[in-house]
Amino acid sequence: MSPRPALVPEPTPAHAPTGPALSPVVRERASARTSDRVYDELVSAIRELRLAPGASLSETELAERLHVSRTPVREAIARLADAGLVRVVPQVGTRVGLISLREVEEARFVRESLEVSAFEAACTGLAPDVSGLRELLERQERCYRAEDYNAFFVADEALHAGIFALSGYPGAWQVVQRTKLQLDRLRRLTLPDKAGVRVLIDEHRSIVDVLEKADVTAGRALISRHARRAMELAPSLRDKYPDYFTD
Repeated sequence: MSPRPALVPEPTPAHAPTGPALSPVVRERASARTSDRVYDELVSAIRELRLAPGASLSETELAERLHVSRTPVREAIARLADAGLVRVVPQVGTRVGLISLREVEEARFVRESLEVSAFEAACTGLAPDVSGLRELLERQERCYRAEDYNAFFVADEALHAGIFALSGYPGAWQVVQRTKLQLDRLRRLTLPDKAGVRVLIDEHRSIVDVLEKADVTAGRALISRHARRAMELAPSLRDKYPDYFTD
């Protein structure tokens, strides 16, 4: 009998987090459909590279790992296919979609445009209270020292969400989140890179500094440069992981 396909291709990339590729799905509330929970877990696993680009997916294996029946897995995979996150080839199998650089660039455009606008909105009226952002900067520093890059990524996301919260338009960050899955996969490929994380933290600190001063001109330039950093690394990442990319 042939071996079951791995969820993440071997050898495991250096950036991949340790631990199980997938977490069991628990039905937290009566109104939550199991297929929705499965879908959310698979989207997270794809975004975080716990399921690598091009990885082969088996309904049976996914059901076992998620502790659910095959029906909600099948429903979730259909939704993932509609969203372009997996490719289903009849008589061949299902694979995680590759990273589309075209979609990465589009997500970069959306994120940069909305975050610049959020920064400008946060600078209107009273001086913004950036104390919460300062705390997130300190958390990022601790993650940097501990070389905990998964935790750093979470703190990074929280800081940007905080800028949108200060703008008065926190829901706009959810719009950004829905568009940037491909961008997040590219960003994850840059980890672990201690020197690169140091640059990101320094840029975050500069953004918070000018936000506190309500310096719109400086903030606009800083956010634009920060938002474009991942795309600058795309050519070298594609050379390093050629099987992960399309376009």
